[in-house]
Amino acid sequence: MANTTLDELIREIETREWLESLDFVIQKEGPQRVRELLAALRARAQQAGIDTPVPLTTPYINTIPEDRQPPYPGDLEIERRIENILRWNAAAMVVRANRREDGIGGHLSTYASAATLYEVGFHHFFRGPDHPSGGDKVFFQGHAAPGIYARAFLEGRITETQLHNFRRELAEGGGLSSYPHPWLMPGFWQFPTVSMGLGPLMAIYQARFDRYLEHRGLKPRSDAKVWAFLGDGEMDEPEATGALRLAAREELDNLIFVVNCNLQRLDGPVRGNSKIIQELEALFRGAGWHVIKVLWSSDWDPILARDRDGRLVERLNRVLDGELQKYAVESGAYMREHLFNTPELKELVDHLSDVQLKQLRRGGHDPVKVYAAYKAAVEHTGSPVVILTQTVKGYLLGEKDEARNVAHDRKKMDDDELLAFRDRLGLPLTDEQVRAVEFYRPADDSREVTYARERRRALGGSLPQRRETMERLPAPDAAAFEEFKEGSDRKVSTTMATVRLLTNLLRDKNIGARIVPIVPDEARTFGMESLFRQIGIYSPVGQLYDPVDSNTLLPYKEAENGQMLEEGITEDGAMASFIAAGTSGYTNGITMVPFFWFYSMFGLQRFGDLAWAAAEQRVKGFLVGGLCGRTQLAGEGLQHQDGHSHLLAYPYPNLKAYDPAFAFEIAAIVKDGLRRMFVEGEDVFYYFTVGNENYVQLPMPKGKNVEEGIVRGMYLFRKSSLRKPVYRAQLLGSGAIMNEVLKAQDLLEEYGVAADVWSVTSYKELYRDAVEAERWNLLHPEAKPKVPYVRQLLEGTEGPIVAASDYVKALPDSIGRWLPRPLVSLGTDGFGRSESREALRAFFEVDARWITYAVLWSLAREGRLEAGAVAAAMRELGIDAEKPDPVKS
Repeated sequence: MANTTLDELIREIETREWLESLDFVIQKEGPQRVRELLAALRARAQQAGIDTPVPLTTPYINTIPEDRQPPYPGDLEIERRIENILRWNAAAMVVRANRREDGIGGHLSTYASAATLYEVGFHHFFRGPDHPSGGDKVFFQGHAAPGIYARAFLEGRITETQLHNFRRELAEGGGLSSYPHPWLMPGFWQFPTVSMGLGPLMAIYQARFDRYLEHRGLKPRSDAKVWAFLGDGEMDEPEATGALRLAAREELDNLIFVVNCNLQRLDGPVRGNSKIIQELEALFRGAGWHVIKVLWSSDWDPILARDRDGRLVERLNRVLDGELQKYAVESGAYMREHLFNTPELKELVDHLSDVQLKQLRRGGHDPVKVYAAYKAAVEHTGSPVVILTQTVKGYLLGEKDEARNVAHDRKKMDDDELLAFRDRLGLPLTDEQVRAVEFYRPADDSREVTYARERRRALGGSLPQRRETMERLPAPDAAAFEEFKEGSDRKVSTTMATVRLLTNLLRDKNIGARIVPIVPDEARTFGMESLFRQIGIYSPVGQLYDPVDSNTLLPYKEAENGQMLEEGITEDGAMASFIAAGTSGYTNGITMVPFFWFYSMFGLQRFGDLAWAAAEQRVKGFLVGGLCGRTQLAGEGLQHQDGHSHLLAYPYPNLKAYDPAFAFEIAAIVKDGLRRMFVEGEDVFYYFTVGNENYVQLPMPKGKNVEEGIVRGMYLFRKSSLRKPVYRAQLLGSGAIMNEVLKAQDLLEEYGVAADVWSVTSYKELYRDAVEAERWNLLHPEAKPKVPYVRQLLEGTEGPIVAASDYVKALPDSIGRWLPRPLVSLGTDGFGRSESREALRAFFEVDARWITYAVLWSLAREGRLEAGAVAAAMRELGIDAEKPDPVKS
């Protein structure tokens, strides 16, 4: 027993000596030397075979202790009054809207929990567009929008009528959108964030793209920040955390995440049985981020100072989030009994009454603690920063809302609740004004309004704020497009033709430097490796190694000023880069021209939500769907073969979608897109598909309306040469199946059918044109009806109309009702297969034989051809009537 006691004493002395040595190094040489020593000790232990896992969490207390807090630079009292005014108006906005229109929605509790987080930023950190740095970019949490509107109202940027019309955008006098929507409020919101998870991802790639512009010399280097305000529940979205490593790897110290950890999501606790803040800390620290925790207010400092043996810290480490949520709704007596649940812990708070215990705030509601965290974050270098703030959902709204599981769904407050809320906020509103839920705004010369405006002036102007116009670019030299009109005797794919066009544009003196090629690790697949040497791959550190292919003609070349964004295997990440580049004219005042290449199957199907966000941000650029179609990508099979992306393009109002067959069509589409988006500033973006099948690129047909037809969606490609036809037909072909349509034209001549071939470059453009004409006719009953473009083209033609594409039949069927005669659609409905192109086209019934047969069958349906002749043709063409339906196979 004596030996055991002696051993314990020796260990205690050894520990004390180590700690004293550490204290000496801290005092004499500072934190960096401490880190070096700890790393050396870990390395030595690992060499000795001792596992020394690096702790990824710190104690459940504030990262910045009281003695390291900077002095607060603002007037806390007037800032408190401003915050209370905003809290009232934010709540009043939602309550009024739902009294006026039951069920109109809105959110009371999110802003209530985050008001201090925003206001400290507005008063002291968020730099506006007139700041010398160029201004910060702030991704506001979508559900907190009422509070952001309330601040804009206080500053005089929006009117009381607009507040009154919250979520009533079509009301007289104008209204306010439910969430941050740049399409609906183009001069106000910069970033759409309420599709949860997209905000964090877009913020990371925005910060990265800002650095890209700096490294390329297109934007002055500055200390401007990208702030992203997020919810702890939102962090469960895969997109929210999927790119954390990129931010750390590229040392994006221009990026700050603020995660509002009110411990609740829509239905209940985020992590009732554990601790979300500790979980997030481990995640971010493990990814290489600097983590700052703001958990407890200044009210807790004296209590923690009395905790000399660490018992309270240990208790806080173990308490569950479900318990913390309950402490927020229970009394001080309950806290004393359950949180401070030992005699030693009770002693720490024996000087506090139950009322005082109940008033202990969480750290995110203390501007002093928040300011200290923000200041540390903006001064940190070498990595991105995440600030994890602990708050209470529905803070100050009252007992029916604060920390309740129903808080997210609460839209209304009765008169008694509103009166109590006014009293808590200390606002000079009469009972009648409260019952009428009137907004409160002090006079323009009041201390509150003056202070708020002065702080924003000092920081470079109000936020959020968005440029409504973007820098226009000159048109590229027409020579970049001319060569494609002549076609090519050599067999090449439309992919390679597009790479050639892109190469021409990169060399153009007008726009070459503004082009941003983006690829998710498929540049070689798309034949773009020649660009590695020509323009380089962007890397913030350049190329620190000698690549394995450095002695070849096309080495993998990384450069600090590289132009290509090689994103790795992440279509979502690449799409976020496309958004940052395609909206740069609005966010940075520097217009860029992104070309984002991807497997068409892994495009709109995978990043559709981001594409919707891109659309409402008025993004500009080209989405290039490579290896397109269900039958063009031989061998790859079901997961890779795209037969529906063009149909998926329909819902995006400002997305132009094209399925070109030849190089000259691509050149015409890109030329038109550059003019419309970047010369004229139209708010559209383009999607076109290209393939890897090599075939002769035919020249552009002669005729003055061909280029117009290409961009409008359809033109006559080749008339039949049959001199004395028995029958006539119209064939609509596009993309990968166009060559099968041309073969069918020749086959049909053997049956006496003169078939004209039309190239349909865009079913969506034909559809939109027809719908617009139909709507105009509906609204102008006395005027001469407009005729849809596709109807104009086919009106004077004869014979069956058969459409064939490498996409589902619903695509051509979408224009069927505007054609002069019934449409027969051939398409690739069903799952793909690993096979040759020839076999796939036979399987999906879109090859030349099936197109030919469809025309003959249509002639029989019209009574112009005997059924026996059709049956004979079926045998001659080798078509099996008992073949399984590809949709069910």
